[in-house]
Amino acid sequence: MMGNNDQQAYDRGTSLFSPDGRIYQVEYAREAVSRGAPSVGVRTTDGVVFVAMSRPSSSLMEAESIEKLHKLDDHVGTASAGHVADARQLIDLARRQSQGNRLRYGEPVGVETLTKFITDHIQENTQRGGTRPYGAALLIGGIDDGEPRLFAADPSGTPNEWKATVIGGGRQDIQGHLEEEWRDDLSLSDGIELAVAALAAHDDEFEPSDLAVATVTEADGFRTVPVEEVAAAFEAAGLDADDEEDANDGESEADDADGDESDADGDESDADGDESE
Repeated sequence: MMGNNDQQAYDRGTSLFSPDGRIYQVEYAREAVSRGAPSVGVRTTDGVVFVAMSRPSSSLMEAESIEKLHKLDDHVGTASAGHVADARQLIDLARRQSQGNRLRYGEPVGVETLTKFITDHIQENTQRGGTRPYGAALLIGGIDDGEPRLFAADPSGTPNEWKATVIGGGRQDIQGHLEEEWRDDLSLSDGIELAVAALAAHDDEFEPSDLAVATVTEADGFRTVPVEEVAAAFEAAGLDADDEEDANDGESEADDADGDESDADGDESDADGDESE
């Protein structure tokens, strides 16, 4: 009984380590992120690609109201997973920091500098009483001195730089596909195709309209990719839903035709039977 109470004490406190060195509230926050829709980031030779699953949970929901990708500054963007409200607080913080850096120093904030500012803020909520960790993770990517860079920030406040990674649900399948297929010479369009194919490795029942895609390049800055280009990448990745539906329709029509022929044969047999009688 006493051990149970001790367990609950470690479970409820964000500023206490358990005897085996764990902070349970941080682990619960990570679990909240893993239950969210996945977001993928890919670093390419031209810039950074963000692809997020933004499928509406109801046919009555306006798809445009689902925001998974955000512009932080002209040269940097972010993708989120987990609790949307928590993610928005971090995104607003990042935007204020980005604009403050421009006003104070007259230059864009560095991607790594911005990431560490955000993760420092996240980490503070894992060591103070009266607060809880953020139940959200971010991918932060942009251009630093002409070079594309991609970072991930998790609820513990740890910043890691990646070539390609995913946050949210299905991490094992998606990350495995990224590790197998990522190359140093990926173009921007290749990066979009890779991210789409990686999401399909976890869940292949989605359409181009279910995805939000954005890129960050030195030439164009943060750019939201229109659904027509997403559909082209979808097809290039071998995931064209229309073709599959057409093929299924074709098979159904062929089955119907076979059925009609069988019925015709049956009618002829009946006619022969009547004549013999």
